[in-house]
Amino acid sequence: MVRKILLLIVLIGFGLLSVADAQKEKSSADWPAYGRDAGGSRFAPLDQINRANVAQLKTAWTYRTGAEEVNAAGKHNAAFESTPILVDGTLFLTTPYSRVIALDPATGAEKWTFDPQIALERRYSEMTSRGVSAWPAATDKKKAARRIFVATLDARLIALDAATGKAISDFGENGQVDLKRDVRLGTYNGYQNYQVTSPPAIIGDLVVVGSAIGDNGGVEMERGVVRAFDAVTGKLRWSFDPIPTDAKDAARKSWAEMSAVKTGAANAWSIISADAERDLVFIPTGSPSPDFYGGERKGDNRYANSVVAIKASTGKVVWHFQVVHHDLWDYDVPAQPMLINLKRGGKEIPAVVIGTKMGLLFVLDRRDGKPVFPIEERPVPQTDVPGEQTSATQPFPKLPRPLVPHQLKAEDAWGLNDKDRAYCREKIASLRNEGIYTPPSVKGTLAIPGNVGGMNWSGMSFDPTRNLLFVNTNIIPFELKLIPRAEFDKTRTDGITNRVKGEFARQSGTPYGMYREPLMSPTGTPCIPPPWGKLTAVDMASGEFRWDVPLGRIPQLALIGNKAAEYGSINLGGSMVTAGGLVFIAAAMDDKLRAFDSETGKVIWEGQLPASAQAAPMTYAVGGKQFVVVCAGGHGKLGTKRGDHVVAFALPQ
Repeated sequence: MVRKILLLIVLIGFGLLSVADAQKEKSSADWPAYGRDAGGSRFAPLDQINRANVAQLKTAWTYRTGAEEVNAAGKHNAAFESTPILVDGTLFLTTPYSRVIALDPATGAEKWTFDPQIALERRYSEMTSRGVSAWPAATDKKKAARRIFVATLDARLIALDAATGKAISDFGENGQVDLKRDVRLGTYNGYQNYQVTSPPAIIGDLVVVGSAIGDNGGVEMERGVVRAFDAVTGKLRWSFDPIPTDAKDAARKSWAEMSAVKTGAANAWSIISADAERDLVFIPTGSPSPDFYGGERKGDNRYANSVVAIKASTGKVVWHFQVVHHDLWDYDVPAQPMLINLKRGGKEIPAVVIGTKMGLLFVLDRRDGKPVFPIEERPVPQTDVPGEQTSATQPFPKLPRPLVPHQLKAEDAWGLNDKDRAYCREKIASLRNEGIYTPPSVKGTLAIPGNVGGMNWSGMSFDPTRNLLFVNTNIIPFELKLIPRAEFDKTRTDGITNRVKGEFARQSGTPYGMYREPLMSPTGTPCIPPPWGKLTAVDMASGEFRWDVPLGRIPQLALIGNKAAEYGSINLGGSMVTAGGLVFIAAAMDDKLRAFDSETGKVIWEGQLPASAQAAPMTYAVGGKQFVVVCAGGHGKLGTKRGDHVVAFALPQ
């Protein structure tokens, strides 16, 4: 990289490289969006750090956000999931409480901070923020003062001056738009239930934002409306409701009777992708409310559990693809739809790759939604719950093959000792268990994978030079149980008294409450054979796996020695890949940032972090030096080591 910078200076000096070319070279050293580009490829064309020298990486600087000192209700559930962006020579990131921070990328010195003053005494169903977005986008030729957009935990869209951190007074009302306006609101169990946890999408002069909704409270939850606002004025340009109420919409027919009016959620809580060249945004939607009983929303529930391609200039649906019909397992589309160009059969195909909690990858032509790899509808188990109506089939891609197991039999029960194995064997045998898509039941159902995934918001990364896609997954089955309404309050009270490991949800407006918990042995290990967390490389030309390896360690298993490395770890937080042939990822429950050889899957470097990092790393070059940065602050719900650190690694001088 140093040689490249020196060559750049020489070429400019002799007039052999235009200023425009120099700007292009500079932008290749930036990380201007959450996934580096608007389609979330998470690929950086930097190679100063490579296979030959990555073992020499050292901590270059560390910054503390101060979030550890914040006294907030529900702080124990907070998660530092932010991925910084780098534009205009400045790093921008957010804390779990939506505070925006600007740093010098070379030293980590603070330039400015902005505190949106969210109500910290309130309890939020999710307490995290995954980052900010910059307008104009790096690829936009518009000459305008750079703005930083943050969508906050309490559902406000705020525009900041990138240079000063001050709110742009003529955007919306005094710099902000209230996203709670014109949506059905409510609270559940005292939690703020309508939030935003992911950065908005930027396309042209539009800022497109979804919402995060705790969707198990009942049938009539908040609506998951996606909205596009004018990036200059803050005026609403269009809105899209993933639950279609227009009788003329063909998708409306997949919602029985008045369910499309009553039901809520189906919201886009993850990252939205944008294709400016084709005037398209790609919206990943979740399940309608409530997750685990759908008798009040019979039908396939089209637009929910889908990727929906919207024409950005009009807000109209161009096409959609549903990954789960009539979802009963909380199988939201959790990851940013990845926009990449695939080389197959001598052609380059503009594709969108959809990662799912089921551990399935759907690869479509992003122009029309047609499959690149064949997809077929297969029969799946049917419900035995009165009032429910399950889909007869579900979509499965023929390639790539599933990234995680879809079946767990009693005889395959796993444990560290005989007692663990016997417990898991008996537990599995007691549940309704017919593989993936076994419907929730009053008896209790084994859900494989569970709602954590498979994949989650962590997403994927893609190396276009090697045509390899990298994806991290969890392999954790769950128990799901429907509880008749008359029994719910007592069952919940008894469960809390006995400190059960799982979660209750009321699902008001239905005949059943719900209970779910991960399927674990008495010693706390999953009942399924390891590894429990993996990193996989998929060849996108053939659809076959290049390699498939355990990811990370669970610290609590340190006493069993080196075997822990073979077991992998439950993980949240994605990867990034570089031209240096490296895949960087933290994500695991331990406190390490790792570099994998992108060709072989071998771990060739581990960097020590001051806390666990449930966030995706990023990289950039400044002053001829490449840095790798990750936010290390832990994850409350995952129970990992907490902190408020932003850590940068670089090669020694």
